[in-house]
Amino acid sequence: MAKHPPDPELEAPSAVDSESYPDSAAVAPAAEAQRTEAPATNRVSRRSFLSHLGAAGLAAAAPPMLAPTPAAAAPAPPATEDAISEGTVSINLNVNGQSKKGCDHGQCGACTVHVNGRRVNSCLSFAVMHRNDEITTIEGIGQPDHLHPMQAAFIEHDGYQCGYCTSGQIMSAVAVLKENVGPTDADIKQAMYGNICRCGAYSNIIAAVQQVRQKS
Repeated sequence: MAKHPPDPELEAPSAVDSESYPDSAAVAPAAEAQRTEAPATNRVSRRSFLSHLGAAGLAAAAPPMLAPTPAAAAPAPPATEDAISEGTVSINLNVNGQSKKGCDHGQCGACTVHVNGRRVNSCLSFAVMHRNDEITTIEGIGQPDHLHPMQAAFIEHDGYQCGYCTSGQIMSAVAVLKENVGPTDADIKQAMYGNICRCGAYSNIIAAVQQVRQKS
């Protein structure tokens, strides 16, 4: 069978013509060397791969123990009327102490405080409702070395029992002294029905209130 002569356009040249392609003469040897050396440089064993993978995982999971700690920011200055952003309200409260937490539903009276002289369940009051109000808690009624007459009467008549409701009971009782409440025990019960005593010391509480009312 006769052989066809090779097609010069399809036959790959055996070497790069440096005169026709001067740039290829410098690039070709480097590319050829890279192809021949690539298998040696890219050869990674399974053990080496797993070792590097595990080290990378530990480094990513480890906390930055040596990372520099940022300096604590200086406390922000108190907000003024001009610095208050839109949609917020500046509130100033004059509170002599802290209110006692009870049921948070206005059902036990343990958190009773005085707002401008009137008794209020603090758990049902938002702070924004009492801007610039005068708020008095049990600490403002009297101190151990200078008891309010109602506090002394509660001690005398054992009206405090476990003590959980005592602050609210006394705050309500002091407010009753200034309210238009009838003279009988039933009137006092009606006036203080919102203050619950789980110990059941109601008779002692009423006796304490009546004693102070008679002396005032």
